[in-house]
Amino acid sequence: MRDLNGKVAVVTGAASGIGAATARELARRGCDLALSDLNEDGLKKTAVAAERLGAKVSVHVVDAGDREAIYAFADAVTAEHGRAHILVNNAGVALIADAAAMSEPNLEWIMDINFWGVVHGTRAFLPHLERSGGGHIVNVSSVFGLFGVPSQSAYCASKFAVRGFTESLRMELDLAGSPVSVTSVHPGGIRTNIVASARYEGTAAVRGGTKEGTAALFEKIARTTPERAATVIVAAITANRRRVRIGADAVALDLLARTFPRGYQRALVAAARTADRLAALAPAARPRPRKA
Repeated sequence: MRDLNGKVAVVTGAASGIGAATARELARRGCDLALSDLNEDGLKKTAVAAERLGAKVSVHVVDAGDREAIYAFADAVTAEHGRAHILVNNAGVALIADAAAMSEPNLEWIMDINFWGVVHGTRAFLPHLERSGGGHIVNVSSVFGLFGVPSQSAYCASKFAVRGFTESLRMELDLAGSPVSVTSVHPGGIRTNIVASARYEGTAAVRGGTKEGTAALFEKIARTTPERAATVIVAAITANRRRVRIGADAVALDLLARTFPRGYQRALVAAARTADRLAALAPAARPRPRKA
């Protein structure tokens, strides 16, 4: 899909981060937009920015973990816009907890949004994309959909599942001669609020510090902006790429895990143990005395 002008693009998780930046980039390329998120205020801000770029925009408050709401969203989009050509399944959440510590409700919560949200979104919109005569689906996985990480078992499971679903779907559509194509996206550290808004459970969830410290550390190591991620995603649509990694960290870590499938696991365990020791040795924060 080289020419995006006049196309209708659906973006989930569009209130902030990668979703909001991708919506703006698609608007710059001439797309009209249907945006969804639970954060209505954030959605409206994204919509205003896209409208300033010339897009016709509809806003839909949708829970990505609610199957019925997703199917109703698909019907509402086609009723308002008449058709849909692009679907970006971007909505996602994070759960930081060891497998033995996480609760069933939290595990179901992350899988409902990260995995089932992608599945239901794809299945709800696919017939509409095919009827448009050609379309593209982007399913946002993660670099953690390429290798495992301690305290991220649920998140990794959801993102590995998105990757497997997406790659199989692409081959199925190729076999069927469908006019719709699919891309699996694997971002590395992107400067979004996903870690700050994550759910934390168990002492291992904040390995190396407090919840606030974990979020602050992510802010320091996340080098890629949402805008850069959006540029890569839209380029993948126009070039019909099967899989894209976003950020130098994603490329390097993927290469490390594929080259040393056992060694990378030992390295991550060692790093986690070091973080635990440093956290245990760190003195309690004390207020600095004021000068007279």
